[in-house]
Amino acid sequence: MEGYRVPFQDAESEFTEKRSRFISNLWRVESEAEARAKIEGIRKARYDARHHCWCYLIQEGGAVRYSDDGEPQGTAGQPMLNVFQREGVTNVCCVVTRYFGGILLGAGGLTRAYARGAKDALDAAGTAWVSLWTLWDLPCPYPLLERVKLDAAAVGGVVRSADYGAAVDLRLAFPPDAERAFSDRLTELSAGSLALSPAGEEFLPGERE
Repeated sequence: MEGYRVPFQDAESEFTEKRSRFISNLWRVESEAEARAKIEGIRKARYDARHHCWCYLIQEGGAVRYSDDGEPQGTAGQPMLNVFQREGVTNVCCVVTRYFGGILLGAGGLTRAYARGAKDALDAAGTAWVSLWTLWDLPCPYPLLERVKLDAAAVGGVVRSADYGAAVDLRLAFPPDAERAFSDRLTELSAGSLALSPAGEEFLPGERE
């Protein structure tokens, strides 16, 4: 598996169509259980709304689910799902809540409204490409810690964990090929006294696209 696209962050958006209020919530999720919990959370938070239409796609296991939640069949969950499939986004859960405004929108109007709700939320969230990053361990002296963090970030790396003892045991992650650039910086910074130790691989999202 080379990689896949996910939401960069959680997001909320809102618009009104013929007095009906549509509120969209979108999250990056890793499992069906997490997606179901997000949906249930919205149901409880907005218990007074007429419809909570939703969809989610999960990379692991290929789960794809959606619901029209009382709207005419095919006018809500599927149009929302189509937005994410068209954009190539997975590990996403989206709920579009509708507060009915008293004016019927018709099947076409509903389809456009729910698709817009999903697209607006995705635009607000942005996307990131998930690829296979390499993990590295580094025992870092305290005086060099902040500089090491800055140098790692400068090449696109992130600190996955830090254990504080006599030194700071860092677990660093780098996107493809970035470790080499950081290693060169590290050699210069420490006059060759520090070196990375390989610690495996992990699929992680990159910067916002």
